[in-house]
Amino acid sequence: MKQKGFYYDSTICTGCKTCAIACKDKNELPVGVNFRRVYSFEGGKYPKPWIYHLSLGCNHCEHPKCAENCPTGAIYKREEDGLVVQDHEKCIGCRMCVWSCPYEGPQYIEEEGKVGKCDGCADLVDKGENPACVDACLMRAIEFGDIEELRAKYGDHTNLKVLADFKITDPSITVNAIPEAKID
Repeated sequence: MKQKGFYYDSTICTGCKTCAIACKDKNELPVGVNFRRVYSFEGGKYPKPWIYHLSLGCNHCEHPKCAENCPTGAIYKREEDGLVVQDHEKCIGCRMCVWSCPYEGPQYIEEEGKVGKCDGCADLVDKGENPACVDACLMRAIEFGDIEELRAKYGDHTNLKVLADFKITDPSITVNAIPEAKID
């Protein structure tokens, strides 16, 4: 199985949130529910301040805790590409997946009493297209494809100070980050 994943270049991301808006629009999400989120971090002091942004959706982990802990099997990995997807009909709204994901991927949708999540735009991927967030990014800071190819091209994923240890789930992302974001 080829594992699909994301490359994200936080060194060129402007934090505009166009990726999050495209995701919200494509998935017709209500206010307060965001399958892709953009976080901003800043620090330092004059004369050396720093800032970086982090765009995250589902990381389509090799060992997804959300799927492991879903009591109904509503969340699962697709055999053909490793995308972590959801059968919305099977979801009972227990939120085990929400509590299990160290990256805040699954989101509880109050109006439905169920959880939803980024599925990597599986419907678009099945047609040979990119996820909505990728094509919407003005800076082309997000790329989607075979994770091993992305890691060969851009380097292996980087543990970031603001994220849970990658060893927990082995997320299918690789991040180009500024030095201040990386774990020493």
